[in-house]
Formats: sequence, structure tokens, C-alpha cells
Amino acid sequence: MSRRINFINPFGTTAYDELIQETLAHYAMPDTVLEVTHLEGCPADMDYFYPKHIVEAALFEAVKKAEEDGFDAVISGCCYDPGVMVSRELVDIPVIGPFEASLNMLSFYGRTAVIVADHVKAGAQMKDNVKLYGASDRILGLDVIDWYVKDMVLDTASVACDVVEQTAKSIARTGAEAVILNCTIIAASYQKYLMDGGEPAPFPILNPNLMALSMAETLANLHQKGGYRVSRLGYYGQPKDAHFETVTQQTRRAWQAAKGALQESF
Repeated sequence: MSRRINFINPFGTTAYDELIQETLAHYAMPDTVLEVTHLEGCPADMDYFYPKHIVEAALFEAVKKAEEDGFDAVISGCCYDPGVMVSRELVDIPVIGPFEASLNMLSFYGRTAVIVADHVKAGAQMKDNVKLYGASDRILGLDVIDWYVKDMVLDTASVACDVVEQTAKSIARTGAEAVILNCTIIAASYQKYLMDGGEPAPFPILNPNLMALSMAETLANLHQKGGYRVSRLGYYGQPKDAHFETVTQQTRRAWQAAKGALQESF
């Protein structure tokens, strides 16, 4: 049975769609339909936290719509893993965050890792996420390449060169066994370098896009066969009475009503 995976670039721009499609579709299973989309009515950038919250609000609607449109799993395509936890409350299909997926897949590549992120502010958020996901004992450090995604997409070759240089330094500095590239566009830039004939590093470099796709395919397959179910007993619990169901419905209607004005603003 085929499966439809929606990789949502959580940015209000088409700027990253082609790069993700080019570097990720090749690795999908033959019977996977991978659709790369973006958001509308929200900022094109969320390197700073204020616009990130507007992006997440737009993402929730996109995730709901993806389930309604028949997708079998959704990837929130940024290593902040934006909106992942809330989205799991909203839908029954698997919702994957690339960073969480990378941490969960790490043990198949090595026991420990060092994170290479885009810039210092992003790195600070990733340190928090390492604690949130319970991986502090396995992440031995974090370094950055000092790029922003809006610039990376314009010069992926230079990004890849910086990845090659920094990951070697990070491995030598920390003694880690693997590297997690902690930005989907960093990862796509390095993947493009490899696809163009670049020499792989002599140690595992985890591409969070590939990790997310692999996990999405696996969980989508389980969901189709009745082997995956989100627990509604606690953290991902859904409204159980009319009052809170109404609040949830009103929240979605309010967002949909505001979408036109937001699209004009962004």
C-alpha cells in the first residue's frame, strides 16, 4: 500500500520547496508519495522567536488540512520541530519533527553525537530541545556555521563546504561518534553536495530530513495497518466535553477567518 507524506516547510515562502524536493524525494520508498509544501499567511522567517509563534499557528491549520486531505503522515520541516507537540493533539496521523527523529535514530549510527546548527540563537533553542527529548547524556556539544536559512538557499555549495569543515572540527573537539545537522536547509545543502559527487565525511552525519522521512514512512505504514495510535490519556489528550470542544472549534474558525488578512500582511 502506498503512503502519502506531507513535508511542510514551515515558512511563508516557496523559497525552500525545490531544494527539499530535490534532495529528499530520491530517498523515499518507491511506493511513497512525498509532497513538499509551504505555509501561507505567516512570516517567511522564524530565526527569531516572535514570528515563530505565528508560523506555528499557521502550521496547525496546515496539519489539520493534511489529515483531512488524506495524508498518512506529516513532517514539520524545521529542526526547531515547530508545532509538533500541539499538532499531535490535533490529529491522529503521525506528526514528525526532524530533530526528534534524528535523536531517536542516533543509536543506529553511533552512541554519541555533536550538533552542528546554523547560528548561536538557534543553537540555544536546540540545547533546550535536547533536554526536552531526554538526550543530554548523548549529545556532547554544539557548534554553529553562522548562516541563516534565507542566505543558505542562495549558496548551498558554500554551506556544504562549511559543513565539511565544521563537522570535522566538532568531531575532533568533542570525541563524538556522529554529527546531527541541526537545520533542514543545512542538511539539504550538504545532501546536494553529496548528490553532486562530493566526498562523504569519514563519520556518520545525520540528515534530519532523511531521518524524519524514514520515521514518517514507518509510522505511516503502521498507522495504515492499525499499529500506531496517539495516546489521549495525558500529554496529547483531546477535549472530552462540549465546552473545550467548542473552544477548539472556535479557535480554528478564528484562524481561518483571519487568514485573508494575514496573507495580505505577509
